[in-house]
Amino acid sequence: MQVSLRERKKARTRASLREHALRLFREQGYQATTVEQIAAAAELSPSTFFRYFPTKEDVVLQDDMDTRMLEAFARQPRDLGPIAAVRAAMREAWASFTRDEWAQFRESARLARDVPEVRARSLNEYARLINVIGRAIADREGRPADDLRVRVVAGAIIGAMMAVFMPEHLDEGVGPDPDSVGPESLVRVDQALALLEEGLPL
Repeated sequence: MQVSLRERKKARTRASLREHALRLFREQGYQATTVEQIAAAAELSPSTFFRYFPTKEDVVLQDDMDTRMLEAFARQPRDLGPIAAVRAAMREAWASFTRDEWAQFRESARLARDVPEVRARSLNEYARLINVIGRAIADREGRPADDLRVRVVAGAIIGAMMAVFMPEHLDEGVGPDPDSVGPESLVRVDQALALLEEGLPL
């Protein structure tokens, strides 16, 4: 799938906003950093920021992982089942991330764990990802996006990833474990999805 010049420009803008936001959060703290400061650092207006990220929390939570995975998902052979296609797409997408990008993911995970506002917003992000993956599976299988089986499979995929990235012992208020975020975690995610593939055929 050929990515248009417009889409590439949008992706660069999103990446720039995230990069400047994470830098400012490191330098002066999450609460002390404003959307106006992030936009100014990226040489953009606050209104442009909000076209890319609905809230300040979303600049932490919404990265390129799902975008690249969905692009790879669309390229998978049609004879693969949906979960097998997700597994293959995830391997392809994760192989494309650089060391610096993985460092950003870990930094985002630390903020999601340590900042109450970001942690609370994470629930919305999980719901968004279930919808995004559900639509992709529905399109692939020729089913409506609200098909119950599609929704359950999409929710199970996100649940499997949460099982890998969340700490083993969950206390109230604990978010994702930053130390579990990295290319090496692909093995565990793939194992989790393999379990779904064995017991949750679509």
